[in-house]
Amino acid sequence: MEQAKLDELWDFARSDKYDSAERAALAAAVAMTREPRALPDAVWQDLRRHYDDGQIVEIVCTIGLFNYFNRVNNTLQIEVTPP
Repeated sequence: MEQAKLDELWDFARSDKYDSAERAALAAAVAMTREPRALPDAVWQDLRRHYDDGQIVEIVCTIGLFNYFNRVNNTLQIEVTPP
């Protein structure tokens, strides 16, 4: 991924560096991180516009896994170091 694209990750919703499918997946990541019990209907609809059921399962499971890792690492105060 280009550095310029990474630099705009925090503003992905307004960035022209991300296409609509990427924005949908990133919006799901933000929504799941903020409220892990459910995705808003608009986020679901956007995911369904761009991905099939299998892809949505992969996206949601990946987001959930990394949220889990982050929560455990934060709880245990584990410092993440680059390889």
